[in-house]
Amino acid sequence: MSYEIFTDSTANLPNQIIERFKLNVIPVPVIVNGEITYSYEKDGKNDLKVFYDRLRKKESISTSCINEEAFAEAFEKTLEKGSDILYVAFSSALSVTCANGKAVAQRLAEKYPERKIFVVDSLGASMGEGLMVYHACTLKENGQSIEEVRDWLEKNKLRLAHWFTVEDLYWLFKGGRVKSTSYLLASILNIKPVMHCDDEGRLTATGKVLGRKKSIAAMVDKMAETVENPEEQVVFIGHGDCIEDAEFLKNKISEKMKVKEFVTHYIDPVIGAHSGPGTLALFCGSMAAYGRKVPR
Repeated sequence: MSYEIFTDSTANLPNQIIERFKLNVIPVPVIVNGEITYSYEKDGKNDLKVFYDRLRKKESISTSCINEEAFAEAFEKTLEKGSDILYVAFSSALSVTCANGKAVAQRLAEKYPERKIFVVDSLGASMGEGLMVYHACTLKENGQSIEEVRDWLEKNKLRLAHWFTVEDLYWLFKGGRVKSTSYLLASILNIKPVMHCDDEGRLTATGKVLGRKKSIAAMVDKMAETVENPEEQVVFIGHGDCIEDAEFLKNKISEKMKVKEFVTHYIDPVIGAHSGPGTLALFCGSMAAYGRKVPR
């Protein structure tokens, strides 16, 4: 039985991966100076550098979620063709997008009882969610059924590590994720946080270091502590318009271990609006013994 894989634009996947796997990407709305735009447009330019330039100017930028109407429109086009659906969703701890997708899937399952509609909560964000989608597409390409791919995702989603740091805490402070005292102290002392997605899909600080280079080195150390079979890993690196730092991170990883492949791409506006320019993120497979819990 044929099936199609869906995700949302928060997965931050580059066009070559979207096109290779014929992915269905549902865009998340972004409001810029009161005007609704979308973080991804199929066949569009998707020039994310322009977005980060506007973010640096501190223009009014906010984000929304994918509503039920958008899900219904996207899903029904595939169901009417006679194909099943596997939707890999943005973390339910960070957005109601996943809940909206599940609600529509349940409703359409009654309308199309002969079709299968599965929703997997990635418990991830940015290219961490994207890495899950990439693995799902690879499994499908290798002939795995929709149930087999769904089961693999559910079994392994907490074995995909998400490490990231930010250049400036202003955007996390603005979004209420950092207290004013922490923001002011970090700004004065050049303190950089090292953060990750925990097992509930929430953004959590795991440490603080002095300076940008040390924060990047700390992410590499975290990866070295938890990575499983690095030579088999496709490592995703996301950046908020800081490609030089992304290349520095990639080189530091390569100095420490050999990996199968790197995929580097911009962090999309939905995530970038909350983390800011200069955000740098690292995603890879981690040991089952740790999952995404921070090793002690």
